[in-house]
Amino acid sequence: MSNLESYPPVFRQLYGAPQISELKNYSMEDTTQDSVSIPLVDPIPQVDLQCLSLDKLGEACKDWGLFRLDNHGIPPSLLSKLQDQAKMLFSLSFESKQALLTSPMSYFWGTPALTPSGAALRGALNINWLEGLNVPLSQLPQFQSEDPMLDYFRHLLEEYGRHLARIATTLFEAMVKNLNLAPNQSESKLSESTGFIRVYRYPPGSMADEAWGMMAHTDSSVLSIVNQDQVGGLEIFKDNKWLLVNPIPNTLVVHIGDMMQAISDDEYISVKHRVRVNKEEERFSICYFVFPAEGSVVHSSKYKPFTYTDFQEQVQKDTQTLGYKVGLQKFKRT
Repeated sequence: MSNLESYPPVFRQLYGAPQISELKNYSMEDTTQDSVSIPLVDPIPQVDLQCLSLDKLGEACKDWGLFRLDNHGIPPSLLSKLQDQAKMLFSLSFESKQALLTSPMSYFWGTPALTPSGAALRGALNINWLEGLNVPLSQLPQFQSEDPMLDYFRHLLEEYGRHLARIATTLFEAMVKNLNLAPNQSESKLSESTGFIRVYRYPPGSMADEAWGMMAHTDSSVLSIVNQDQVGGLEIFKDNKWLLVNPIPNTLVVHIGDMMQAISDDEYISVKHRVRVNKEEERFSICYFVFPAEGSVVHSSKYKPFTYTDFQEQVQKDTQTLGYKVGLQKFKRT
């Protein structure tokens, strides 16, 4: 791990330690690195946004809860600039990032669980080997900085956010058509104003056999769209085994989230996934999440009616009291 001062102090202390009992004390899950399947032929379904096949899209959402997106219309130069700027930003000292990354952005580390304001949810009884930047896109124009690097990064994020809103809306409308949803099931179930971006850095570590960059979970969103670098480490759980989602340049990875699973009456699955720590290289990913409109009620034959706010509050309560997210199971009809 180079540039140690750029990492949170607890990561500096734990890096290179002969054992990580301190880290394990925080975990509610078994951190044993169970085996992961690396197939010779990439099995992840691919969807072409320019020639969108409803059949392929539906199969991917039902069978996998995830797919690669090709021909998405985002310039490769924008994707590479975002990755480069993210690396420059996270290379700043820990103290500098805390000072520079102010509202409406927020800097966090050790957990992906955040409050609605973007603060780390410290009640979580685990620690993840990551640090991140939370960016609510609707509030991004309010962010003012005299730092030219941050100002340039803001402009890149705004441009990227517009592309992701377009992509998410196109995909969601196709999913609604596929599912033949009634108006009360689809109306206001995806709102561009709820979109936010999280930029993650996963430090390398000699403890990679025992720690997770991000522990196994499902996303709470309608859709999540991931732009990962070439280091890799994203894994999904399918057919009772973990599969590595290899990075492919200029493609995005789209996840079905919990809200989409509920909206679809469990026809589409919210995919369980995790991130593995790399021993030698740090990993970066830029993730977009989008949700139902505020106050919009999710109606489903499988679940009691609820809003995303209801769901978010329950997830935060469970995370603080149990140490992990229970999710949709709490809203199942009995």
